[in-house]
Amino acid sequence: MAEIIGSSETERHRSWRPEVAWQRVRASWERSKHLGVPPARPARPPEPGCLRIAFLTYRGNPRCGGQGVYTRHLSRELVALGHSVEVFAGQPWPELDEGVGFTPVPSLDLYRDPDPFRLPHPREIRSVEDALELAIMLSAGFGEPRTFSRRVRAVLQRRPGAFDIVHDNQCLGSGMLGILKDGWPLLTTLHHPITVDRQLALAHATSLWQRFTLRRWFGFLHMQARVARRLPAIITVSESSKSDIASQLLVKSDRITVVPVGVDHTVFRPQGVRPIPGRIIVTSSSDVPMKGLLPLLEAVAKLRVERGIELIVVGQPRPGGRVDRAIRELDLAHAVRCVHGISDEALARLYAEAEVAVVPSLYEGFSLPAIEAMACGVPVVATTGGALPEVVGKDGETGVLVPPDDPGALAHAIARLLDDPTLRARLGDAGRRRVLRRYTWGVTARQTVECYRALLSC
Repeated sequence: MAEIIGSSETERHRSWRPEVAWQRVRASWERSKHLGVPPARPARPPEPGCLRIAFLTYRGNPRCGGQGVYTRHLSRELVALGHSVEVFAGQPWPELDEGVGFTPVPSLDLYRDPDPFRLPHPREIRSVEDALELAIMLSAGFGEPRTFSRRVRAVLQRRPGAFDIVHDNQCLGSGMLGILKDGWPLLTTLHHPITVDRQLALAHATSLWQRFTLRRWFGFLHMQARVARRLPAIITVSESSKSDIASQLLVKSDRITVVPVGVDHTVFRPQGVRPIPGRIIVTSSSDVPMKGLLPLLEAVAKLRVERGIELIVVGQPRPGGRVDRAIRELDLAHAVRCVHGISDEALARLYAEAEVAVVPSLYEGFSLPAIEAMACGVPVVATTGGALPEVVGKDGETGVLVPPDDPGALAHAIARLLDDPTLRARLGDAGRRRVLRRYTWGVTARQTVECYRALLSC
C-alpha cells in the first residue's frame, strides 16, 4: 500500500486538470479493455496430516511491497511442508510458485500504473462492492481492504468445507468479521500497525489541505483497529510490531504471536563479485517519508563533497515527487541511479556489487531489505527506527545503527564503512550468519503452521 500513499498531491491534482482529464479518462477506459483476469488454478492436494489453507491478500504483487513478497515465499514453503495453499488475491496479481493454487478476486484496480486514481467506465461497475470502492476513492479514501474482504467472503461462502483455516495477510477489512461469523477459523498477519505510517505522514505534511487529505486517506484505520480487536489470533513479524499493535490498536498481547519473515538464502547469498568502490544501495518500494530516502540523499550529498560515491535506489520514485525533487535540488542526478522491476537474482547481484547497504527508514515493522543485504554478505547501515535494531542485531557486531532522520549520522556511518574494508568484511560475514540462524522462509513456514494448529486446537 505504501506505493499508493507515495503518490504526490501534485500528481493527483494534475491528473484531473480540465484540459487533460477527459483525454486521460478515455485512455484509461481503452486500457481496461485489454486487461484481463488471470485464470484460477488448483492447489496441490495436502499430504496426509497436513492442512488446507486459504491465503488471502488484497494486493499480491511482490514488486509492490512486503505483503506480496510474504505471500509468494510463505505459500511456497507451506506447500513444501506438504500443506495445500490456495491464494485469493486482487490486483496487482501475485507471483506464485508451482503447487500453489490461485483464485483471482478482482477489484476495480483504481490505483494501477500508469493511471492511478483513475475513473472507471460505467460498464466496469458490476456490483455493490465496485460502487463502494469507487465512492470511497472519490471521497479521498482507500477502500480496497473493505471491498476485498466483502468480495472474498462471498467467494468462500460458495466453497463450504474446502479449507481447514483461512489466513488473512493484513487486509483487516470488515468482511473478515463476516468470515468469522460464517464459521471459518481465521488467523491474520499484521506486519505493523498502519497507524505508524499515518503519524509519520502527518508529521511531514506541508499544508493543512495535505493533512486533511491524509487523514481522509487513512480513514480505513478505524475499521482495521475494530476488526483487529475481535480477531482470535494475530501473527506479527517482530517484538517491536507486537508492542505497537497492542498499544496503538488495543489488541490483547496474548492473542499476538511473533513469527519473523524470511529471505530466500539460496538467491540472496554472496555472489563472488568484487564490490564497486564507493557504491551504496538502498531498497524502497515508495518515496513516503517513513522510508527515509530524503535523509539518505542529504547524507550522499555530504559525502560527495569529499569522495566519489554512487547510490543505487531499488525502486521508482514518482516523477515530481519529493525524492525526485530532492535529487535535482541536491544536484545528485549523476550520483543516483534508480532501478525497478528486476528479478530477485538481479537484486542479489546489485547487493553484491555494493560496498554498503543502507536502510534509512524512520520506522520498520521488520525489514526485508535489511535481511536481503545481510544474506548477501553486504554490511548494513540501518537506523534504530521500529524493529530495525531487533532485525539487524547489535551495533558494531552484525551491522551499524544510527538514529533515524539524521543525515549527518548516516553520512558518518557510511564513510566509516567505505574507509574500512576489514570492518565491512567482518560485519558482512556476521550479518549473513545471523540471517541463516534466524530468518529463512522455511523457519517462517514451520512457525506459522504451529500458529495454525494452536488456533485449530482451541
